[in-house]
Amino acid sequence: MVYAIVRAGGRQEKVSVGDLVTLDRVAAEAGSSLELSAVMLVDGDKVTTGTDDLAKVKVTAEVVDHSRGKKIVIQKYKNKTGYKKRQGHRSELTTVKVTSIA
Repeated sequence: MVYAIVRAGGRQEKVSVGDLVTLDRVAAEAGSSLELSAVMLVDGDKVTTGTDDLAKVKVTAEVVDHSRGKKIVIQKYKNKTGYKKRQGHRSELTTVKVTSIA
């Protein structure tokens, strides 16, 4: 089994060919392809971690969809002072499908 650990959006994800991965928003249109940088490559019993060898590895993915994440509600409250604050946040996400690891 071949899989790679890639760096995407400040995190590392374990991917193999055909996987759908949700990343932070990528500036690419749906249907276009992009290249992810590999941190480690595992091909059966062979593990590749050297930077010179990983420079030759290409992990390509196709952008499937752009979406927004689940709403996060942030509430702050301090007792006896009348301080209340409510804030929300939704992450901008991109779903990609890994097409090849070479």
